[in-house]
Amino acid sequence: MAEIKDPENTILIELKTGTVVIELLPDVAPGHSQRMKDLARAGAYDGVVFHRVIDGFMAQTGDVENGNATKDSFNIRRAGTGGSDLPDLKAEFSGIPHDRGTLGAARSQNPHSANSQFFINFNDNHFLNRQYTVYGRVISGMEHVDQIVRGEPPASPDRMIKVTVASDAQA
Repeated sequence: MAEIKDPENTILIELKTGTVVIELLPDVAPGHSQRMKDLARAGAYDGVVFHRVIDGFMAQTGDVENGNATKDSFNIRRAGTGGSDLPDLKAEFSGIPHDRGTLGAARSQNPHSANSQFFINFNDNHFLNRQYTVYGRVISGMEHVDQIVRGEPPASPDRMIKVTVASDAQA
């Protein structure tokens, strides 16, 4: 596992194949970084599936409303249409490129509609630059992201087993 420099701004995502370590970028996208920490601390991401996984592009997850496979409200056909009970976020576009392993905020056509959903880029996807908020990067465990089952939606989707803020995991 990579050295964690700032545990308060590092997210640990437990997948079936291992742990993905994400360094958040609060200096670049403070609202999005804080939202991810708030939802992780609330346990909202635990059990949420990867509902849109496109080979050579990205793996999308984070629909805490419709995408939690451990809840009665789970509906794979609706996964990707919901968010959280928190308000949408204002876009925090930057010059940071959508490189392999970066974390982007998923949204609708409205640039200020990101909420809880996010995606991890499998490849450099520079056509997304300055159109979607980049607010983190995988610093360890990208091999586990690469193993996420593909599909829109996948027939048997992978899920985030547990999502924690590293500073909480160390406590």
